[in-house]
Amino acid sequence: MSSNLHPGLARTLDPVLDAAIAAAQIVGTVVVVAQRGKIIYRRATGLADREASRPVVPETLFRYASLTKPIVSAAALALIEAGKLHLDELVTRWLPDFRPRLADGTTPTITVRQLLTHTAGLDYGFMQAEGGSYLRAGVSDGMDQPGLSMEENLRRIAGAPLFAPPGTVWHYSLALDVLGAVLERAGGAPLPELVRRLVTGPLGIEADFQVTARDRLAVPYADATPRPIRMGEPERVPFVEGHLVFSPARAFDARSYPSAGTSMIGTADAFVRFLEAIRAGGTPILRAGSARAMTSNQIGPLAVELLTDGIWRSGFGFAVLEKPDATTPFGAGTFRWGGVYGNAFFVDPSAELVVVGLSNTAVAGMIGPFPDAVQRAVYAGLTE
Repeated sequence: MSSNLHPGLARTLDPVLDAAIAAAQIVGTVVVVAQRGKIIYRRATGLADREASRPVVPETLFRYASLTKPIVSAAALALIEAGKLHLDELVTRWLPDFRPRLADGTTPTITVRQLLTHTAGLDYGFMQAEGGSYLRAGVSDGMDQPGLSMEENLRRIAGAPLFAPPGTVWHYSLALDVLGAVLERAGGAPLPELVRRLVTGPLGIEADFQVTARDRLAVPYADATPRPIRMGEPERVPFVEGHLVFSPARAFDARSYPSAGTSMIGTADAFVRFLEAIRAGGTPILRAGSARAMTSNQIGPLAVELLTDGIWRSGFGFAVLEKPDATTPFGAGTFRWGGVYGNAFFVDPSAELVVVGLSNTAVAGMIGPFPDAVQRAVYAGLTE
């Protein structure tokens, strides 16, 4: 199913999507391209449920995984604008018992700003090799252990040593999950309610921490040969130093804490509308200064270690390209991220361009040949 208003994009993007589906690289996907605030390409292809032969359609719901992070970051900035939270206040103001220590036993302070920028010294379990401290402590990365409470996961995180002194390095981590607990205290409401009130409600988009229509939710698959496998419960997928652990049933367990880093579920169009609001200056959810802060360097000379196609810094919720290299089509100022259930997006302000690709295939839809080919095809199509 397609809505291809730009013939150049149809000529360059359609073959990329067709090839990925035909080769069983991914199971199903929705790719949307918007320029200057208007959708110029939308295509849904493949299967949302391969075993039931249910096709992907534009309205298919996907597990956002880390696409949750910029949405929650926007909610945090909205609370900061309202004076209910401050960037440089200590996390212990809101979470008095959250006092993780360094390996030497000292207890440093952590700020809201450091949580927003992944400079708090925290970690992710999947970033650790077998036997890592988070794995020993039973820390959830926000995608597994259905029924686990936020309070218990915070206790486990706080009991493991910090990766580094806060403020000294950028290191991808559960910082946004900790921030979610801070937001609940500062905002006086559960995180899903805050996000609906501050972000998704004003934008009128379909994205939430709960499954709004189970029959529209894409079944998740994991990379395998000769074709992706339907995820089990749980499913371990090799990634970085260790393994991603997915528990698809978590989305249906109301006892599971709302992970501010991974839990949201929504459509491709919803995420495009969110990104377009940020690109265009923040209205109706943020002031222009807050939108600029999300998409500009907030970590000085520190680098986003997971991206290697140029020099990337961190804004609030996004990685921001400071200096492209020859391997990337992105212009300077591009901001992007992805989600390990199989999602990737980028916004190139110099081209007034928003591109979102959601899939149900981990991790091939997020990183590797498929998203790279989508990126190249977008720029090639726009030049036709």
